[in-house]
Amino acid sequence: MVGNPFICKCGGLLEVVRPWKGIDSEKLKQLWDNRLSERMTVYASGVWRYKELIYPELPEPYITTKYEGNTGLYPTETIARYTGVRQLLLKAQSENPSGSFKDNGMTVAVSHGRSLGYERFTCTSTGNTSSSLAMYAALAGCTSVVYLPGNHISASKVRQTAAYGAELILFNGTYDDGIRFSRQYSEPLGQYVCNSMNPFRIEGQKSIVYEMAHQLRWELPDWIVVPGGALSNATALGKGLLELKQLGFIQKLPRVAVIQAEGASPFHRMVSLGDTSLIPEPQPMTIASALNIGNPPSWRKALHYIIGQLQGVTASVTDEEIMEAKGLIDRCGIGCEPASAAPVAGLKQLVRDGVVHPEETAACILTGHLLKDTEVIPYSYSPSPIDLSLEAVNGLLSRG
Repeated sequence: MVGNPFICKCGGLLEVVRPWKGIDSEKLKQLWDNRLSERMTVYASGVWRYKELIYPELPEPYITTKYEGNTGLYPTETIARYTGVRQLLLKAQSENPSGSFKDNGMTVAVSHGRSLGYERFTCTSTGNTSSSLAMYAALAGCTSVVYLPGNHISASKVRQTAAYGAELILFNGTYDDGIRFSRQYSEPLGQYVCNSMNPFRIEGQKSIVYEMAHQLRWELPDWIVVPGGALSNATALGKGLLELKQLGFIQKLPRVAVIQAEGASPFHRMVSLGDTSLIPEPQPMTIASALNIGNPPSWRKALHYIIGQLQGVTASVTDEEIMEAKGLIDRCGIGCEPASAAPVAGLKQLVRDGVVHPEETAACILTGHLLKDTEVIPYSYSPSPIDLSLEAVNGLLSRG
């Protein structure tokens, strides 16, 4: 059979839906507090800590974990002033084991695949998904096959993926071409797909907002701002927030903003025009490689959750704005890849446009590590060595 088990007959993506019977939020809060002391069990993971809302029925022996999650939430006055809000927090998903938020979802996807008996895992990727998948597949003693579009990918991410032992297939075309191939042929190739079309990826990525709420004692800021590439993170964020509210963990829902890069912003364009059907960007182009996606697989789900259920907003920022914000985040000692800086640039724009009030609070999700796109990091070193002397060093320092 040619097809993909995660695609509905209507062409949309399947979703994990649970009845949520017998959930006692106060008891679970206490249980999760207790699990913060775990060190060498699956519950030391910042994803599987919340197993009761992630994948309650999965037997523990199938869980493949590197204690992902557990990422920092940093207040920063410098970037709060830059964006114009009263208080700003940066959720550094870049501190995950493979260096990106993809680990939150990938641990669940690979664990689910193992429970079905799969030993070969696959994805199409511009970089972060592939390095995460390759890491978890290797950890599980399985193999991974990664399809890489021929242009506009990060060499740093590809090297990381290769180091974990993935089989790399470089193809002519875009990310969207690779996704179409996986939809058609993953089953006959015996490959378990770990792209964001996989609903168990979404379940794992919900843990980002669970952990943020846990860190903030179940009171979230007025806004959560997230970059939008494949839109799986936006989907997971929306689904997770609604579940937290429905189950009584939080009393108030934050508003959500999804930020895309101008050269790859079909979702923002659709929302700003009031349309309900996405027109793909045939040749996406942005310095933020993780956002360089012209036809986001999860756009329907993101539209449903972020726009339909949460009355969220979108924005589009230039590469120049992204790099300016990235430089500021880097110099604050936190650091991020370009795609992660898009939320900070987007929040600044939303404050300027009057969408976000200066007295409101916000959290920006930094999705990838500083070293994920080393090609874009500017060098500030002298291009040639000097004779090391006090005079020579003073001369260089006086120029800086």
